[in-house]
This record gives sequence, C-alpha cells and structure tokens, in this order.
Amino acid sequence: MPMDERRKRLLTLLYQRSYEEREVVLTSGKRSSYYIDGKQTTLHPEGAYLTGELFYEAIRGLGVQVDAVGGPTLGADPIVTAITVSSFLHKDPLPGFIIRKEPKRHGTMQWIEGVKSLDTGAAVALVEDVMTTGGSLLKAVRVVRELGYRVVMAGVLLDRLEGGAQALEAANIPFFSLFTIEDVRGFRAAI
Repeated sequence: MPMDERRKRLLTLLYQRSYEEREVVLTSGKRSSYYIDGKQTTLHPEGAYLTGELFYEAIRGLGVQVDAVGGPTLGADPIVTAITVSSFLHKDPLPGFIIRKEPKRHGTMQWIEGVKSLDTGAAVALVEDVMTTGGSLLKAVRVVRELGYRVVMAGVLLDRLEGGAQALEAANIPFFSLFTIEDVRGFRAAI
C-alpha cells in the first residue's frame, strides 16, 4: 500500500477509534472539549501495523542516526513495539525501550525497561501517542539524558497543537508528528 494510502487509512482509524468530542481534563491539567485516546488506534491490529510503518519511515526519512526507539509508558508502549517489528521486517532492527513513570522500587530499580539493548551514548528517538504541552516527552528526555543516551528526535502520532512542538524545539529536540488535530478535524469535515 503506498504511503499516502497508509496515512489516509491511519487517519481514518484515528478518527473512528480515538477521537471523541467530550469535556475532559488532560494530563497537562488543561481542559478540552475533545479527547484523543491514541491507544485505541495503536492497539488495533491494522492501526498497530500502520503506526509502526509510518513511524519507522518518518524516523529513517529524517536521515539522522537512530540506534533505538522508546518513550514514556503507557502511550508509547504499543508504538515502540510496532516500530521495532516494522524495523525488523525492513531488515533494519531498531531495539525498543519503555520509560517508567518512576524508577522501579524493587529488583533492578531502573527507569527504563529494555536497557540491555542500549549501548552507552546510544542515539535514540522518543515517541508518544498524543502531545499537548510536551511535558511527558520532556520528562522522558531528561531521564534518558541522565542515563547517558542522546535524544536525537521525538515524534508523536498526534500533536494537539498546544505548545508541545515549541517546547521540544526550545529544548533542541528535532520533532515530527504524523498528524495534528487539524488533520482529524479536516477528516471529520470531509465526511
């Protein structure tokens, strides 16, 4: 399936499975008249496949060395898995890792799951499902940097266009989004 068709199909799934018009309070503390539950798309079989392919192509398309891909639990978990599978199918395996909300309190006491696949100083891409202010990704950037890895880019499935991209740019993190809320609203208007 050509990339344009895959993008359109993923946007369709995002609208059908993840977009809801209702009053919510977001993780950032902001109030919103709509909610995007990206996991409803990224955990769907076709949505996972399309997410993995489009993220993989976006990461490799930027021409920056990336040794691994990870992100903050829970929004990034299915995306990271989809990207790692896609990369393997492209014979270009990218290991994945997940960043906990806080360090494990027993056993390894680590922030990151999947650390055995990461070399010290590895160049990593961080991913997330939905971004508002960028707070979750910026926290992930701090954790990953403190552990000795280099964050070379960040990407999200959907940018709500509420300052997150600017916050990442201010932190010198190259950023991409597969979609914005305007794409979802445009899709809705077209049907």
